[in-house]
Amino acid sequence: MTMPTGDWDSAYRQQEPAPWDIGRPQPPFVAVVEQGLLTGTILDAGCGTGENALLLATRGGRVTGVDLSETAISRARQNAADRGLAASFVVGDILTIPLPESGFDAVVDSGLFHVFSDEDRKRYVTVLAGALRRGGLCCLMCFSDRQPGDWGPRRVTRAELEEAFADGWALESLEPAVFDINPTFGMTTVQAWRAMIRRSP
Repeated sequence: MTMPTGDWDSAYRQQEPAPWDIGRPQPPFVAVVEQGLLTGTILDAGCGTGENALLLATRGGRVTGVDLSETAISRARQNAADRGLAASFVVGDILTIPLPESGFDAVVDSGLFHVFSDEDRKRYVTVLAGALRRGGLCCLMCFSDRQPGDWGPRRVTRAELEEAFADGWALESLEPAVFDINPTFGMTTVQAWRAMIRRSP
């Protein structure tokens, strides 16, 4: 199951920022945005404090960010206001929150996929398929099995990503990447996958 709302919220209420809350978009995601691959109406699943969503808004994207944490969403809304950017941020569980059917041209997931159990992972992919227009693009970054040790979220293998998106999707690219993180156990980066996944027409 997903982490309870309060647990995620407490991560954002601590004095020190959570490892993933770096105050800017992840560089591999920025590279995709700069290529102009994410346009139109965009869902940011697990948006946190909104940095990826707000980057998309600067490029004309009509973005809706969803996150379990009320604190993160409050900060995302404040960040949008401070920067004069238009984006919608909603508190909710991506697995259950009502989303407009086939309402998005693109989906962004920067660090959400890897938090799900096997059961909820399947539910999540079904949710994305329902929310994304046919032919739409999902840009997903998740924790990788190439990361040594056992700190942090569940590691994800290439095979798991391929299996999760085998039905009704086309995996256009799956590349090694890194997440930048706030210094944690002496680390400032962790190993990731960046996947570009197309909803079948």
